[in-house]
Amino acid sequence: MMDIFTPFILEKSWQKALEDELSKPYLIHLAAFLEKEYTHSPVPIYPPKDLIFNAFYQTPFDDVKVVIVGQDPYHGKQQAHGLCFSVPHGISPPPSLQNIFKELEADVGCPKPNHGCLLSWAKQGILLLNATLTVREGDPMSHHRRGWENFTDAVIRSLAEKKEFVIFVLWGKSAQDKCRFLQSPEIEKKHPILTAAHPSPLSAHNGFFGCRHFSTINTLLEKKEKKTISWAI
Repeated sequence: MMDIFTPFILEKSWQKALEDELSKPYLIHLAAFLEKEYTHSPVPIYPPKDLIFNAFYQTPFDDVKVVIVGQDPYHGKQQAHGLCFSVPHGISPPPSLQNIFKELEADVGCPKPNHGCLLSWAKQGILLLNATLTVREGDPMSHHRRGWENFTDAVIRSLAEKKEFVIFVLWGKSAQDKCRFLQSPEIEKKHPILTAAHPSPLSAHNGFFGCRHFSTINTLLEKKEKKTISWAI
């Protein structure tokens, strides 16, 4: 598999945590599909190859305290860099991210930043995980049902089973449906699960605004005597 598509080499703690998953045949087919896409697609594929697993390198398995589950990488030019909801410095924050900043300011008083890079969150233990890790430019969900969903399900399941305390943040129906398997008494006893509407302009007023998830996360971390998140970016 790694000879076909080198980005399947993960950060070492994730490589160990997902060792069984990484040997499954479906990933060989996914790797072959991605190699063809990156080599022959008439439009760019995002994020760049070397940033597909950026979330895992920025937030090693042992450091994960919070997981925010997104759906698809941004499909606009140069927006995606492997962290859900985040864009690199120099790229204007998309509408969903702008709404996240509005709720952040209302909840914990963080002023609106002048960029949309959430790397500082990732460095503090927030895994910014999309359900699908690649996409064609201008074509949302174009890499849906190619195997990524199986892989990211395994990521979430591994965290839920192997770690003692992780806060799962599920914004929108897609994230909530994906993580429905977390809704078991055994898992919910270990891990808080925060749900709200998606921050998209189409749904933010239906329950994302006012969810107060940022302050709630820090309250939960404090109760476990864990270091809280500095939300300012």
